Amino acid sequence: QAQLVESGGGLVQAGGSLRLSCAVALGRSFNSYAMAWFRQAPRKEREFVANIDWKGGRTYYTDSVRGRFTITRDDAKNTVYLQMNSLKPEDTAVYYCAADNYGVAPTANADDYDHWGQGTQVTVSS
Repeated sequence: QAQLVESGGGLVQAGGSLRLSCAVALGRSFNSYAMAWFRQAPRKEREFVANIDWKGGRTYYTDSVRGRFTITRDDAKNTVYLQMNSLKPEDTAVYYCAADNYGVAPTANADDYDHWGQGTQVTVSS
């Protein structure tokens, strides 16, 4: 059974930066999974933020974070990261890490992801 543990959340002022980490313990090789970050703000639906394929060669971002956020993975550390720069108050949410058993073509659909972390809170003050 996969375990995903997020860290790195916190309180930051608008314009600041945070780096989220997701440490993954899986039943098979980490580099066979596609990875993604989602977020959920209060009273809103969970939304896709970014994903990265199993080889780390392809990434995709939702429009609202493209150019500000960067997703990367370190297969030696079984960890995926989300570098968040130029943060805005509307980025405030609980951020979740997710793993897709089918690592070749990750999607932005939460239903396609098989394993989830518990989430880490990110709060951006204005």
